[in-house]
Amino acid sequence: MSDWQTDFEHEIARAESARAKKNEGQVRVCARRAAGMVVREYFTRIGIPVRTPSAYELLKLLAEQPHLPLDAQQAASLLTLRVNEAFRLPVDADLVAEARKLREALLG
Repeated sequence: MSDWQTDFEHEIARAESARAKKNEGQVRVCARRAAGMVVREYFTRIGIPVRTPSAYELLKLLAEQPHLPLDAQQAASLLTLRVNEAFRLPVDADLVAEARKLREALLG
């Protein structure tokens, strides 16, 4: 397994551990970080320079890419949603599943 894959799996494990502790805020943070690792690797593979360490910024940049697979567009969109005043997402979404979906859509 390459470094990004190992890091991705560790971050997903952190997200799942946070979910078991009912800490959805930490779940969101970990899922976004994992997704950011996928986007960084994807951009590296297709020759787009990455100039930000921010997973959120990488996901926003990804969403702007033309010809992005629909699954990847949807996952990036959900992973960049802001929480409301109650610190909840405005839609019912599993960001851990979306991070995995993004990995599959972009990196197979």
